[in-house]
Amino acid sequence: MQSRTGAVRATRPCLVSISVVAAMLVASALPAGAASADDESPAATPYRPSVSTPAALSAPGWIEIEAGLQHDHDGASARRDSAPATVKLAFTPDWGVRVGGDAWVRSRDVGLRASGIGDTSVVVKRRFAIDDDSAWGLEAGTTLPTARRGLGNGSGKPDWGLNAIYSADFATAWHCDFNLAATRVGALDPGAARAQWLLAAALSRALDERWSVGAELSGARQGGVESTRQLLLSASYNVTRRLVLDAGAARSLRSGTPVWSAFTGFTWLAARVL
Repeated sequence: MQSRTGAVRATRPCLVSISVVAAMLVASALPAGAASADDESPAATPYRPSVSTPAALSAPGWIEIEAGLQHDHDGASARRDSAPATVKLAFTPDWGVRVGGDAWVRSRDVGLRASGIGDTSVVVKRRFAIDDDSAWGLEAGTTLPTARRGLGNGSGKPDWGLNAIYSADFATAWHCDFNLAATRVGALDPGAARAQWLLAAALSRALDERWSVGAELSGARQGGVESTRQLLLSASYNVTRRLVLDAGAARSLRSGTPVWSAFTGFTWLAARVL
């Protein structure tokens, strides 16, 4: 399952500029006349930048790409820069799969520098519609240890997880997502429990046809390991129905030195393949 362990002082200008440039390249790659065709095409379904995911899947038969940049720091010497990326494909409105991970990671601490690819997650998703405004969802997946030691988000061995989702639209412009995820950790530290639990609640509001804002509280708990909690704030902008930009920041809620993060990226409904 996707996770975010920290958040940054402020979004670095380079992160924003790189994301905007990437979005412009994506937009320029659309065929001529795409502006009018876009009005009739399905809309992108962003999962980023929150920890939680919605019950909805991306448009059936379309490849959807999410990518971005993130910078984490703990207020001391530790820094982590990453480029998360995800490819999603829904076969029907109720069944889909996604593959994601950090396409690139750079970690820096006192006397330690490392870079490379991150871990890779593969998730199968099932949606259970309740009515036009709400749905349940269930995700099952694994995180594979494809990263070098110290660069991954997983335990260093395959982790297996289930995620239960409830999503709903209400009061015209509001949307909420609740996730309860359980992960069977592959490699354990001494005294740590095998199961890790994650609870995330996200609330977002559309300000107009293009802008929306969101907030999320999330936390993870594992026996024998210090629990984590995080507050995340974000904003998104619909360039077109098929292209959405996002940016935001998060802060850990714990005693001692907090972890800060800043992130920016995009969701692009790229092409129909089925």
